[in-house]
This record gives sequence, structure tokens and C-alpha cells, in this order.
Amino acid sequence: MQLDTASLWIMIAAALVLLMTPALGLFYGGMTRSTGVVNMMLMSFSAAALSAIVWILWGYSLSAGQPAIAGIIGNPFSDIAMHNTEPTGLLTAGFSGTFALISVAIISGAIADRSRFAPWLLFVPLWVSLVYAPVAFWIWGGGMLSEDGFLGSIFGEAIDFAGGAVVHTNAGVAALVLALKLGQRHNFHDRPQPHNTPLVMLGAALLWFGWFGFNAGAATTVEQAGLIWINTMGAPAAAILGWIFVEKLRGQRPSSVGVASGLVSGLVAITPACADVAPWAALLLGLIAGAGSAWAVNLKWKLGYDDSLDVVGVHLVSGVIGTLFLGFLALPTESNAGGLFYGGGIGQLVAQFMTLLVVLVFSAAMTWVIATVIEKITPWRVSAQTEIEGIDAAEHNESGYLWAENKA
Repeated sequence: MQLDTASLWIMIAAALVLLMTPALGLFYGGMTRSTGVVNMMLMSFSAAALSAIVWILWGYSLSAGQPAIAGIIGNPFSDIAMHNTEPTGLLTAGFSGTFALISVAIISGAIADRSRFAPWLLFVPLWVSLVYAPVAFWIWGGGMLSEDGFLGSIFGEAIDFAGGAVVHTNAGVAALVLALKLGQRHNFHDRPQPHNTPLVMLGAALLWFGWFGFNAGAATTVEQAGLIWINTMGAPAAAILGWIFVEKLRGQRPSSVGVASGLVSGLVAITPACADVAPWAALLLGLIAGAGSAWAVNLKWKLGYDDSLDVVGVHLVSGVIGTLFLGFLALPTESNAGGLFYGGGIGQLVAQFMTLLVVLVFSAAMTWVIATVIEKITPWRVSAQTEIEGIDAAEHNESGYLWAENKA
């Protein structure tokens, strides 16, 4: 069978999404302390490696395997190691797997500078198997939140084209749980700053590049692909302006980290809505998400939870904003009446809200259980001395930089 255009596009899109996980490592690595950059990057790379193995062995079956188990989870034994997957289905399986890779990697930013590496290596396969895969099945695999599912048939099916709930809300609330579980860094109240802003900007640029595959990889028509492409360009652009606006209201100057974070918040927000809102609405969504996340990242200083690299403020908040936005401005289609402002009534908003509620509660509870079990096996936190001196040397016997000794 010859390679057709659609299959070729899925291969390219999957490669773009795969690039996003090491790009996230660059983004996070620049935002952490100089003595933790190696650890932060390795958390992303190890997340990718372990998630890929899990996805091939049983993760894909959990997210899509039939017959499903009570509409709650895919059959894990239906396709162990993808031995039953048709050759043409391997592309789809691979593309969907790249979403699992970056979802769990996103969480790592909340525990930067204080988490040991060993518990992270335990957390990744457990979270992908017990949290990510079930949520992906509920929403994308015909599970209980789909149109014919137990909850979907009651409250309606939510729109989540590329993962506002499955990826960002899911990972964002898990990040909050781990941040609370591990507690504050020793210098939390000093408001530590990123050590390498060019690295942050490079990571953000690569994320934006990869996000076109993330959002448009599942496009089925030229018209849909075009809409997704424009929205994926426009929403983060507007989000940057929204973030800068909030910085100005605070009396601050526009910052490179603010621009990079605003960019990501816009990408997160448009993820669920990329195929279902008009370009002008994508700009509005980006503006709201950028401003909303810029406001939300400061909550950690007021409430005392140490979300080191603003995973909660960016991914959770903008994921929720983007998912709920569809309840108001989703375009009407043959199968969907559209959002409230298009005369579609409140039904879509209810569906979006209920899906978010289920994902938030489930992910928070399961992440807490997983983190607690791991804590019984091996401690999460490095020692206070290691945290002060820097985690790279203690955990990896490496340094991200060759420091010149002071001979004076």
C-alpha cells in the first residue's frame, strides 16, 4: 500500500508533537535555577521515554481498546504491545501517544528544584496508565463522557478537539496536587527568577512550531485544517498582548518570560477550540487566556502553593478557559447547535463544565493517591542541603554549565 497524503500528514504532525516534549524541557530548563537545569530537562526526556514504552505496551489499549470495561477504561489486553494493531492503525496510535508524552511532562514544572529523580521515574508510568489513559478514553475513545457514554448521554458531549481537558486541565490539576504534596522550595518567598531567558524563548518558539501538529494533526478536511492553522497562529499572538496588558496594569515592564508564558497560555486555550471557533473568536480567546493566566500565576504567592514554573497558572487556568469558551462561542455545525452566543442554548456549556468537573476531580484524586503511594516507597523531596546547593550535582553528578573558578 502506497503512502497517501493523509497518512504522510499524520506522520509529520506526530513528529511535530514529539518535538514538543524536549522543547518543553528547554522552556522549563531556562525557567529553573542554573543548578537545576539538567534535572529539569531530564524530567521531560525521561517522561517521553517512559511514556512511549507504556503507550506501546498497554497505554494505547487502555485509551482505545475494545471491548471497553464498563465504559470506564479501554481493554488493556486487547492489543498488548500493539500486536493486533493493523499497520494502517499504527500511525494513529503513534500520533495519539505523543499526547501522552507531553501531558505527563507538563506536570514536572510544578515540582522543579526539589523533587528527586527516582520518584519521578515511578510517577510517569503510573500517571500515564491510571490517569491520562482513562481520561483520553472517556473523551476520545468512546467512554463515559462521549456522546453515547453514561455521562455524555445525560449532560451532552463536550468539544475537546486537541486536548484542553484531556491534556492541559488533566496535567494542570495533577501539577497542583504534586506542588501541594512536595511543599514549598526553601527560597519560595524570595520569588526565584529564571536563570536563562534565551532558553525559555527558544523552548517557547519550538512549542509554538510543534503545536501546529498538535492541533491540526487530526484535521480531516482542507477547510478544517485551514481554520485550525489560523486559530493556532492567532490565539497565542493575542495572548501575548493580554499578558503584557496585565503586566502593565501591575506597573511592570513587558518581559521575555511573560511573552513566552503568554504565548503558551494562548496555545493551551485554543487547543480544545482550534477547530470549532471563528478566527475572530480565537483572537478573543487568546486575549482572555493571556490576561487570565497572567493574573493567575500570582495566586501562588498569595495562597502559598509552590507551583515552581507556573504550570497551574498557565496550563490549568487556560485549559479551563479554552474548554468553557466553547460553551459560548462554538460554531454551529450539522451535528452541533453551537455555543450560547450562536443560539445553541446552554447545552454545550453544561457539557463543557461537566467534563471539566469530572476530569478535575478524578485527576486530582488519582494523582494524590499515586504520589502518596510513591512517597511510601521512596521520598519525593531532596534534602534541604541538596536543594540549597543545587539538584543537578546530587541527582545526576552533572552541571548544565562549566563554571569558571574564582582565582582571586
